[in-house]
Amino acid sequence: MNSKRPVNLDLRTIKLPVTAYTSILHRISGVILFVAIAALLWMLDTSLSSESGFEQVKSCLANPLAKLVIWGILSALLYHLIAGVRHLVMDAGIGEGLESGKLGSQIVIVVSAIVIVLLGVWIW
Repeated sequence: MNSKRPVNLDLRTIKLPVTAYTSILHRISGVILFVAIAALLWMLDTSLSSESGFEQVKSCLANPLAKLVIWGILSALLYHLIAGVRHLVMDAGIGEGLESGKLGSQIVIVVSAIVIVLLGVWIW
């Protein structure tokens, strides 16, 4: 191994391409969804158990903090869905090049941002 290689461990100076950010966000959104499944299944189970359980979940979701959490979970779901569709399109052989990959990543970020803002308007 060449010991004269430059070592850059300062993460603030590393410039990642837009495709890397899209990929990292796709993975993070998947982890958020995996963790959120437990809370969502609890809410579903409680709301379907009885009328009082439904009212309990309904009153819980009226809280602004709960709305913020639900908005975050649904935002992760929408981003993961949109980025997943991009991966399916790439699996079909469309947008696999360097420039088309960058364009696809930019489209994913812009469309996701628009949909997430519209979701926030719908929730509140």
